[in-house]
Amino acid sequence: MIVMKFGGTSVESAAAIERVAGIVKAREERRPVVVVSAMGKTTNRLLAIAAAAIEGRREDYIRQIHDLRDYHSREARQVVPLAERAGLDRFLDEQFQELTELVKGLAVLGELTPRSVDAISSYGERLSSYIVTLAFRHFGMAATHLDSREVVITDRRHTQATPDFPETYRRLAHAIPPMAEKSVVVMGGFIAATLEGVTTTLGRGGSDFTASIVGAGIGAEEIQIWTDVDGMLTADPTILPGGHRVKSISFAEAAELAYFGAKVLHPATVVPAMEKNIPVLILNSRRPDVAGTRITAEPVPCANVVKSIACKRKITLVNIQSTRMLMAHGFLRRIFDVFDRFETSVDMVATSEVSVSLTIDNAASIDAILAELRQFAEPAVEHDNVIVCLVGENIRYTPGVARRVFMALDGINIRMISQGASLLNISFVVAEADLRPTVEALHREFFSTLDPGVFERNEATRGGAIHGGAVHA
Repeated sequence: MIVMKFGGTSVESAAAIERVAGIVKAREERRPVVVVSAMGKTTNRLLAIAAAAIEGRREDYIRQIHDLRDYHSREARQVVPLAERAGLDRFLDEQFQELTELVKGLAVLGELTPRSVDAISSYGERLSSYIVTLAFRHFGMAATHLDSREVVITDRRHTQATPDFPETYRRLAHAIPPMAEKSVVVMGGFIAATLEGVTTTLGRGGSDFTASIVGAGIGAEEIQIWTDVDGMLTADPTILPGGHRVKSISFAEAAELAYFGAKVLHPATVVPAMEKNIPVLILNSRRPDVAGTRITAEPVPCANVVKSIACKRKITLVNIQSTRMLMAHGFLRRIFDVFDRFETSVDMVATSEVSVSLTIDNAASIDAILAELRQFAEPAVEHDNVIVCLVGENIRYTPGVARRVFMALDGINIRMISQGASLLNISFVVAEADLRPTVEALHREFFSTLDPGVFERNEATRGGAIHGGAVHA
């Protein structure tokens, strides 16, 4: 068995769903289990409906619900067999009636709780997975729909639930293999449920996580993440068009890249796969012939020091000083207690005897945090920063990498640097305005020559020159 996950852009229309059906049909003999995201921007549209409801804009949310139903009906009817149309209409009627009643309840309460967010946002995957199941039948495959909420079990932490792995794996191993013997199993990503059956979600981007959980639970031979890019690239194409495809990378490297902003993969994805030693492939649903990126437990030998450059944007830098804490123990504990109380995670830390610099990517509670810190220190904040992260297994074995970074970035102000916490990366902070020249300079420095066993050169950048125009489909 293999697990194949398709993102929102891969199932956003009838044409896209037909493309997905062709990809799955070509691998039907491998007994695929298909995990799909909501169609297009459906999750955002559902949350907009909820926002209109709690703000009392009744005509607005009713219109948006009708538009969303029309969108799903219009695209689905093009790929659903005639014999299934009546069933499709009944399903859509049931789902949207249920959604309408839920939204009306929100309008009465005037409040959107985390539990309500999960209930509302779950409809995207509930709709897409059923529609894709019917479409697969239309295109000549036996297909069975499985509600992910029956098999992916989590705690009660709504909007960012943590899976109960033993129970989830038990249910997956019991339910899926017999179904996969006879048909393609189709599930919605992102959605789950508590033991009591209350709908939860795994957080935005959680469909990747679902695919990894399912793969680990059924002992899949591989997990395929089908997206709209050719795989992992040497640089984020939205910042630097023209990066090279990374053919192979280790789980540890992929995890670092995902955490530090590589949007092609959800940060949690690799954990279940890594624990079960299941290879993960990143592939392009619009260019299925491209080999993509293969993520495995063991790193492939590589002549390049760096595998890729990741960037995490909208970073807030907090500098904390206190001469009163010179030679005093407990300074760091007091600082991190403050961030813990406000449930604000810290990405990077640099310390000296009387000062600490750290970064956060969620500044929602920053004013309250600063007020607490001022009781024992002098905090200062810098907004609009970016963490730039160089990732590669060879960084730990290669002397002089930091020197090459500083020489390449001559003239660019580095506000903070971290090396040593992870042996796989060098991370530093620059201003948002310096992001593109920073990535350009580092890309020239570390990818002017490429190991052909690990990288597929983008011909538009042969010779090290960066040209305009995105390279991904």
